[in-house]
Amino acid sequence: MKKQVITFGEIMLRLATPGFTRFVQTNTFEATYGGGEANVSVALAGYGLESYFVTRLPKHEIGEAALQAVQRYGVKTDYVVRGGDRVGIYFLETGASQRASKVVYDRAASAVSEFDETMVDWDAIFAGKSWFHWTGITPALGEKPRKALVAACKAAKKAGVTISCDLNFRAKLWTEKEAQAVMNPLMEYVDVCIANEEDAEKSLGFKAGTTDVEGAHLDEQGYKNLARELKKAYGFETVAITLRESFSASHNGWSAMLHDDKDCTDPVRSTRYDIQIVDRVGGGDSFASGLIFGLLSKNNTRDALEFAVAASCLKHTIPGDFNLVRADEVEKLIKSGGSGRVER
Repeated sequence: MKKQVITFGEIMLRLATPGFTRFVQTNTFEATYGGGEANVSVALAGYGLESYFVTRLPKHEIGEAALQAVQRYGVKTDYVVRGGDRVGIYFLETGASQRASKVVYDRAASAVSEFDETMVDWDAIFAGKSWFHWTGITPALGEKPRKALVAACKAAKKAGVTISCDLNFRAKLWTEKEAQAVMNPLMEYVDVCIANEEDAEKSLGFKAGTTDVEGAHLDEQGYKNLARELKKAYGFETVAITLRESFSASHNGWSAMLHDDKDCTDPVRSTRYDIQIVDRVGGGDSFASGLIFGLLSKNNTRDALEFAVAASCLKHTIPGDFNLVRADEVEKLIKSGGSGRVER
């Protein structure tokens, strides 16, 4: 029987400038769909898991297009609620070299912001499921989705479902003070915590040593200490921290660290990949989905970490939010060491 995973969050219409053009110079936008939990659902379906996405979408054509965007990749939408007036939008200007990418949100009053906890039967949803994943974006969307998330976590815990959270702090949605007031209590439900240094600091108040991402300097010992502190403070089974070295908008170093109760009782760092970026959006979600798949399918957690980092490395080469790779392609990258040779 396939492992069954639930995600809960918002899918948005993504309007991106073509190529590397700026907002002020383009007359057209490339329309696709994406969003934290939706991105995770798509990747997990691609790896062969039974992947369910819970959200709320309007009944009009744009809502239907968003629904079909995940259905086409095998995501199950049995628990999607239809209603509301609008799909959230985000505008993307892709940066290059020393010019950073920019995102502008237009998501106020989106359908999912009015997602009431009574709109679905959470107990029924989690019956027989293996995993529940959410991100820090969902509780930032408003009081109603925040209460729905708490209800979901309680139901998942009661059903014995593993819960993962990618902290995903978004400064355009709430302040650090607001985030910490909400996120800290939610950590009592979380088994697997996924973060980067900014998320850990702004969502929970924990700092990763002297790391300077923009200066491409990583304090590895600081990250190890951070992993230990998070695990001790909240009793997480697993802590995963992504490590990004930002040499420019186009060139990043990419690796991660894992600390758990099984094979990585002392925090360990993964293989490091040197990435020339095509599209960075969704990179963290691709790591989260790779880690979930790895923890559900690998013999040890170190292998799960390597799968997650390699999967996310590949996502950085794919336009759009979704990580459209197969598990065997990820395994091939791990074995090859990242040569990128043409397959003939």
